[in-house]
Amino acid sequence: MTKTVKDYIRTIVDFPHEGILFRDVTTLFADPRGFRMAIDQLLSPYAGMRIDKVTGLEARGFILGGAVAHQLSTGFVPIRKKGKLPGRTIAQDYKLEYGDAVIEVHDDAFLAGEKVLLVDDLLATGGTAEAGIKLIERLGAEVVGCAFVVDLPALGGREKLEKMGMEVHTLCAFDGL
Repeated sequence: MTKTVKDYIRTIVDFPHEGILFRDVTTLFADPRGFRMAIDQLLSPYAGMRIDKVTGLEARGFILGGAVAHQLSTGFVPIRKKGKLPGRTIAQDYKLEYGDAVIEVHDDAFLAGEKVLLVDDLLATGGTAEAGIKLIERLGAEVVGCAFVVDLPALGGREKLEKMGMEVHTLCAFDGL
């Protein structure tokens, strides 16, 4: 039987707290066939498109985004948690399940008119991705797609991003939280 990306992802019950089914992509990353499959499938819809930069959301988005950028022969830009980037930054706050958070990008990371692909491991509520999109757009670049390994449809992230006019590509979905 041929494995799919979903087959490489393990579920950890009650992490980080009771009632959560954590979708752990580190098992996908650790398997060379699974990791290559995920990268190939993430970038497939964008082959032949103009993409000037790939951006990844902290932290697993760095792993995926760096590999996708390499395959597309383009640059990679990290979007990080507040206080982690050394140069001048712009910031965007967003809501988490239990509070607020802030992400940042260097203020010279994107040029006006650049085409950007946003990559992360998991799409839940879409809050982090939405904040990342806002940062990219504030610098004048255009998000041409949002690619994720895992979608958690029950949390509504895809709908949130699609209402923003984003093209959303996911490799697999898991029911529940």
